[in-house]
Amino acid sequence: MVNQMSISTYSGAQTRKLGAALGALLEAGDVVLLYGELGSGKTTFAQGVASGLGIAGDVTSPTFTLLTEYEGGRMPLLHADLYRLDGDHEAAWSTGLEDYFDSDAAVLIEWPEAVADDIADALHVGIERAPLPRVDERDLICRATGPRSFTLLDEWVKKWLF
Repeated sequence: MVNQMSISTYSGAQTRKLGAALGALLEAGDVVLLYGELGSGKTTFAQGVASGLGIAGDVTSPTFTLLTEYEGGRMPLLHADLYRLDGDHEAAWSTGLEDYFDSDAAVLIEWPEAVADDIADALHVGIERAPLPRVDERDLICRATGPRSFTLLDEWVKKWLF
């Protein structure tokens, strides 16, 4: 079973496609934590995840609202962006985020540093921009931390590679 993988994408469309492959595998209660600098492609990846869940419409970074729930697919997607909380652990948990962990939704969190250590079973996805001049390339480093995320990562690798 795979517990870590690295993969490169060469365009925004490919980053979305990789996210869609993951979204197609998500189950209620799954948690995906997205790390990366501003402009690294976290929201592009999130758009793919939503697409893989069958969610139509615009998926944008929820920076100013912190939490956005998207419906209309095979299950809801809670998309959280904790950037504005600047690593404040208490503020992050006061958003009501944990209510979604036992719901019928999949949870995707951008800038999860304030809560990551408290989530035992999550798929961690770090996205880094490749050095110039390769402006559209991204390197994704993915790591599973619990039984469900191990299974999810293993299925995702098989789906993406085969």
